[in-house]
Formats: sequence, C-alpha cells, structure tokens
Amino acid sequence: MLTRIESFLLNLAALAIIGLGLLITTSVVLRATLNSGIPDTINMVGELMVAAIVLPLAATAAARANIVVEVISERLSPATQDRLVVLGSLAGLFALAPLIWAGWNEAVHTIESGSYFFGQLSLPKWPGRVIFLFGVSFCWLRLAIQVWSDIRTIRAGGRVLVDPSKHSPHEEV
Repeated sequence: MLTRIESFLLNLAALAIIGLGLLITTSVVLRATLNSGIPDTINMVGELMVAAIVLPLAATAAARANIVVEVISERLSPATQDRLVVLGSLAGLFALAPLIWAGWNEAVHTIESGSYFFGQLSLPKWPGRVIFLFGVSFCWLRLAIQVWSDIRTIRAGGRVLVDPSKHSPHEEV
C-alpha cells in the first residue's frame, strides 16, 4: 500500500515538473512575443517547486537513493555499514520531526485564516502547505518502516544493504 502511495506521489512530482516547464515556457514566450504574461506565475512556480521537491522524498528513501558519501563507510565491515544505514535513517526521523510539526502548524494556520497570495488571481496558500506536510510525513513514515525492518534484518543476521560489490560509486554521476 505504501509503495503505491509513494509511486503516486512520485507521479505527482513529475506532473509538477512538467507543469513548471509549461508554465515558465509559456510565460517567457508571452513576454517575448506579446509583452504579456501569465498572472501570478511566480507564486505558481513556487508552489509547484514545493511539490516537485517534497513529494518524491518517500520514494527516494524507499529506493535508498539518498545522497551518500562512501569515502569512509565503504572501508568498514558489512555489519558496521548496516548499522550506519540504520543510524542515518534514525537521524532522518529526528530531522523530519520538527519539519512535520512546523508544517502541521503552518497548514492548520493557513487553512483556518484563509491566507492567500496577493496578486491578480488571489491564489490560496493552503495547497502548498498541505503538499509539504503530506510529502514530509510520508517520507518520515517510510524511514520509520525502514528503521524497524532494518533492525529486524540485522538481528536476524541478514544484510540491510544489497551486495555492495555490485554497486558502482560512479553510477550516480
């Protein structure tokens, strides 16, 4: 179930990126040709960027595709590497907790107050706040599940990381 939600959020992020491209391109073309533009483009771009950045976080964590620096850790024993993965996930849980709390407070405040962006369209602020809260919350949930699963795997004597010999440190470049 969580994998389907992560896939859905990833697809929404892709749509947000497509929307960003279309919005910016259309705005530039209108400025260059008709000396006009799309109203509140800056606000819409800002909100779409939040979606493009935050929504795929859970899928990124699920794929263990976070940015990592393996200069020292690749020289450590496999058991130590697995424990470092769990430590990193725990650090992520603690780092995301205040963001969720602040995101919740901001989303509730924005919804209750009916805040909107000043501009020609008077766009509401709550969608971006709710998207942020949703994306960060699902990332936290994914990390929590991974910590639980990784600890169980380590206790059972298994490996958390896939065979590191199949991993090329340059494949991400």
